[in-house]
Amino acid sequence: MLLGLIGVAIFSLTLPFTRLAVSGGVGSSGIGAAGAGLSPMFVALGRALTAAVLAAGWLYWKRAPLPPRSALPALAMVAIGCVIGFPWLTSVAMRTLPAAHGAVLVGVLPLATALFAALLGGEKPSRGFWIMAILGSVLVIGFALRQSGGALHAADLAIFLAVLLAAMGYAAGGRLSQTLGGQQTICWALILAAPPLLPVVGWLAWQDSAQLAHASAAAWTGFAYVSVFSMFIGFFFWYRGMALGGVARVGQVQLVQPFLSVLGATVVLGETLAWPTVVFAIAVIATVAAGRKMQVKRG
Repeated sequence: MLLGLIGVAIFSLTLPFTRLAVSGGVGSSGIGAAGAGLSPMFVALGRALTAAVLAAGWLYWKRAPLPPRSALPALAMVAIGCVIGFPWLTSVAMRTLPAAHGAVLVGVLPLATALFAALLGGEKPSRGFWIMAILGSVLVIGFALRQSGGALHAADLAIFLAVLLAAMGYAAGGRLSQTLGGQQTICWALILAAPPLLPVVGWLAWQDSAQLAHASAAAWTGFAYVSVFSMFIGFFFWYRGMALGGVARVGQVQLVQPFLSVLGATVVLGETLAWPTVVFAIAVIATVAAGRKMQVKRG
């Protein structure tokens, strides 16, 4: 659970730094003056390719053997869900959504992860576990609706689809980590995604060369964080935690991610932290504590 919490703490800053990367800055209230941002597609795919270079270096350093052929389907799901799908869709959404609003929508990720864990991994959460998971998800959805005045933004659909893809990647990667190891799981998924990403990122860099040249330091700071921490280091802790504690149970730690993200948005972007956020955070953390005690049979 502690390893999972460290991973979630790293992931919690993904949306604030993604918004920083695509917006180019946050004016006088955040870290640096507002400036030119990077394109959402370049941020999403460029961060994956950057992380793939780091992964190749790590695998070479460890002299890691090639993964078995049986691991390829799970690695493909991690690559599609976590390496490409989630970064791309959230980068697009962060063009129009506040980071704090997007963060609370990502709060349904634990329930989606548990669903995919049951479908892909043979885990069998108890009825009490599902009650706590649904309660936590209802809390974050209610919070999102309250923040947006009862109606969801147009980009919310992209966030929810991103959540489904990430949940698939989390469940597949968490189960594969039990045999392959958390570090090798994310590294080989990044390597698997690199060949199709390389020409696309190269074309984007050529097409957006003027935009890249004029991007602010804040935009590149956001890109650096999501490349090194969100796309690489965070998964070392996350997949190791799920390998030890089970995908469904450790996945519930994600319920605190929206509120860590809101706090991160306050620090990084200068977004306002209102008292209802604190109330919802306490309620969600309580469901995580209760969910930890519920039985989850592992297949």
